[in-house]
Amino acid sequence: MMAEQLPLDLRIRPALGREDFVVAPSNADALAMVEGKGWPGGRLALTGPAASGKTHLAHVWAKMCDALVVPALDLPRYDIPTLAAARRIAVEDVPEIAGRAKAETALFHLYNRLGSLGGRLLVTGRTPPASWPIALPDLKSRLTALTTAELSPPDDALLGALLEKQLSDRGLEASLPVLRYLVTRMTRSAEAARDLADALDRVSLARHRPVTIPLAKTALATLAGPAHPTDES
Repeated sequence: MMAEQLPLDLRIRPALGREDFVVAPSNADALAMVEGKGWPGGRLALTGPAASGKTHLAHVWAKMCDALVVPALDLPRYDIPTLAAARRIAVEDVPEIAGRAKAETALFHLYNRLGSLGGRLLVTGRTPPASWPIALPDLKSRLTALTTAELSPPDDALLGALLEKQLSDRGLEASLPVLRYLVTRMTRSAEAARDLADALDRVSLARHRPVTIPLAKTALATLAGPAHPTDES
């Protein structure tokens, strides 16, 4: 019997092209808003649950209009006038800078500078901007007023497509019966699809096996834990 291989913790590079973005009723409206030109004031907030496609869609927009994508936490490292000169900026995970004075001030100045230049600003977060615990009052009021494009939780078709893409990012394939088996048993979120793909990747590598229903059962069991056994039927 072949010994199980110890999986290496290698960083996955997801495919973030427009052709890789899976379009479904739950994200079509957000996609249309991001790709459209009618952003009020040239600014838009993109929201949705973890792993719902915010980063992917931000990169789709960035490629479409030659924009820069910057993590909100990194803003204090930039010279804001120089950054704003790019005229099109996506700032990801804005809620993470809540209470960080330097980062909040940097975003406030970037917001205003892009406005004066006629540029465009895309900001992302999991929840609507009104709920972001931003401490700087002037920034809080500006973000709260933004038009929002919302990525909704996935339906069955999108969940299966997201899981298939997550597997593809890891160099794995799963047949339609296996995908159906997984979708009916997994936690129903985009984040769960990512976690399940990670589990399948680890088990597949450890056992040197493709993604089959028996391997899928094992991966689901590792996520559920001993206190919450999965359906083995």
